[in-house]
Amino acid sequence: MPQIRQVISTLTNDGKEIMGPDVLVYHYPDNSILNGSLLTVESNHFAVLKSRGAILNVYETGQYVIQTPDRPIIGAFQQAFFGGQSPWQYEVIYINRAKLILEVSGVAYSKEMAEMGYHVSCYVHVDTKEDALKLVQHMPMSGHYVSMKEVNWYAGPVIEQSINKIVQLTELERVNERMPEILELVKEHLQEFLSVYGLTLNDVKALVYPRDERMKELIALRAFGLSEIDAVRYYTAMIMAQKGVISAPNMAIGEPFFIGNPQVATDRITQVESKH
Repeated sequence: MPQIRQVISTLTNDGKEIMGPDVLVYHYPDNSILNGSLLTVESNHFAVLKSRGAILNVYETGQYVIQTPDRPIIGAFQQAFFGGQSPWQYEVIYINRAKLILEVSGVAYSKEMAEMGYHVSCYVHVDTKEDALKLVQHMPMSGHYVSMKEVNWYAGPVIEQSINKIVQLTELERVNERMPEILELVKEHLQEFLSVYGLTLNDVKALVYPRDERMKELIALRAFGLSEIDAVRYYTAMIMAQKGVISAPNMAIGEPFFIGNPQVATDRITQVESKH
C-alpha cells in the first residue's frame, strides 16, 4: 500500500489561511518533514526550505516535492527501513509577500520642548526571493511567527530619530509646514534600515500633532489670524461660555465686565465687529 504523502501548507484542516495581514513570517510547526513531502506555496507567499540550519532553497508559487540534495540513504536499504523516505529533517518557513502595514506611534518634542505626538503608517512587502532569504537570515524568530507588531519594535527607534531630527529644531506652530521634509527623512532612513531585512517600503503616511488639547485649540485659533494674546482670550472665553459665565464676551474682546450694565459689553462687541 503506497504511503500517503505529507502535505505542507499554510492552510488549516478546515481550509483557513494561517498567515493573515498581521503575520510576516510563519514557521511550519511540524519537525518531522521528510524527503518526498509535498510543499504548497500560495500566490502571495514565499517558502524557504532549511535542513539542519542550512538554507536549501527558496520557492515561489506552486507545489514542490521535497527531495534531499545528497540522498545519504539510498536503494534497498532506504526502501526497507524508511519506505522510500529519507530521515533527513527539514524546516519550512513561509514569508508573506503581500503588502503589510507597519504602524508606529510615539512622542517628539518641539523647539519649545512642547510634547508632540506622532503616528506613522507604512506599507511594506517582501519583493523577491533574494529578499525572502535576507528576512530569514536577519529577522530573529521567537516561536513559530514573526508578527508585524514585532517589526514595529525594530522600526520604532528609526522613525523616532527621523522625526525628532526635524521637530526638535522647529517651533510648535511651524511643525505642519515641515511635514514634507519629515516624510522624506522617514522614508530615507526607514528604507535603508528595512532593506537589511529584505523589506521594501512602498508608502509612508505620518501625522504629527500637539499632545496637549489646549495647544491644539490655541493653534486652531491662531490659524484664523488671531494674535497670541487674542487666541488666549478667545480660548478662555469659550471655556467660560461652556460653563455659563456671562462675562465670556468681555473676555473675548478684552474689556471689563460691569455688573448690572451688560449693554456696555454688547456695545463694545458691536463696535469691534463693525471695524472688521
